[in-house]
Amino acid sequence: MDMKSLSESPPWDWPKEAGKFFLTILRDVQAEESDRILAAELAGDFTVVNDEHAEALLSIVSTTDETEDLRGVAVVALGPALECAYVDGFDDADFSLISEATYRNIQESLLRLYGNSDVPKEVRRRILEASVRAPEEWHHDAVRTAYSSDNESWKLTAVFCMFYIRGFDDQILEALNSEDEEIHYQAVRAAGNWEVDAAWSHIAGLATAEDTDKHLLLAAIEAMAIIRPPDSAEILRSLTESDDQDIVDAAFEAMAMTEELSD
Repeated sequence: MDMKSLSESPPWDWPKEAGKFFLTILRDVQAEESDRILAAELAGDFTVVNDEHAEALLSIVSTTDETEDLRGVAVVALGPALECAYVDGFDDADFSLISEATYRNIQESLLRLYGNSDVPKEVRRRILEASVRAPEEWHHDAVRTAYSSDNESWKLTAVFCMFYIRGFDDQILEALNSEDEEIHYQAVRAAGNWEVDAAWSHIAGLATAEDTDKHLLLAAIEAMAIIRPPDSAEILRSLTESDDQDIVDAAFEAMAMTEELSD
């Protein structure tokens, strides 16, 4: 068992010992940096993450001796467990990825680290991106501040976060006109998630344009179907005739979604 082979295999094919293996690599400060980064990425997967993995990842994020790259990857890996805990709660311990005590410790630690100006900028950006998957009161001001920054990286982080936090429709609409491709993409996702009706024309235009980048087109297909299900039907039907199977699959999935939303 080695990190490379595990990273190239789907999680459902991992051996039972994979979780313990990731934990060993995470805790071994003498291990290769590349292996520890891979272990951090994989340790947050739903199939293996638990309190021990979450605490090991948080320890890396909190340790100043660790590299910025590893700290950033480690905090992003905490995102799925935080989101699951936020959505599902802790009523059924058998289905909780992490305990409530661990969840609270992560949230309190990330808030403290985010507010520490000595923490590297890139790590703080990743902290905001991960923690916002389980929204708390402080996130609104943090996202608003990040969006008003002249730094494009912080602006990108802010628009990414707007997918998870309601109340930023005006900023989302503004970001749809960004020349930065990734900010534009994240704005499309956020507009769809919050059903921003004023974004309909822009997103439908992306779905019908011949030169829309595939990455952006797939996001537009989903967003369009959420914002105006009935009005999306004809466009989606035309996209099912695409030569690209990914686009065809996305169009059919969106069509199924529009039927459910219409009902």
